[in-house]
Amino acid sequence: MIDGTILLAVEAAAEEAGGLFDLDATLPVMAIQFLILAALLNQIFYKPLGSAIDERSDYIRSNLTEARERLAKAEQLANQYEEELAGARKHSQSVIAQAQAEADKIAAQNMAQAQREAQAKRERATQEIDRQKQETLGVLEGQVDQLSRQILDKLLKTC
Repeated sequence: MIDGTILLAVEAAAEEAGGLFDLDATLPVMAIQFLILAALLNQIFYKPLGSAIDERSDYIRSNLTEARERLAKAEQLANQYEEELAGARKHSQSVIAQAQAEADKIAAQNMAQAQREAQAKRERATQEIDRQKQETLGVLEGQVDQLSRQILDKLLKTC
């Protein structure tokens, strides 16, 4: 029963003190403790954490800015190299076209030279054939004349 009486005494004391919210000197002490705790947390935890977060944010921002600048520079260089490549291709195509034209010109000159040489050889061969033909005809005429005389001599001898 002693336990029961102690409980009754505690309940009676609680009812007399005002219940759940007692407005005595503990409320301002609790408020001061809360403000001191908030100030200590701010100094010890929140400010260093905030500055670390700000530094990290600045680092990320600066790296992002550098990355964008590098990307822009890389794109600019890529465009410049593509333009230079296109110019080099055009130049090489013009050089190839010029070389092809020169090769065609040289081939045409060589072909014309070969045709002239062939024509000259053909003319010389024709002249040689005509000369040999004339010589042969001259020889044949001489032989025909000689054979004709022999035939005529034999005919005259037989007659």
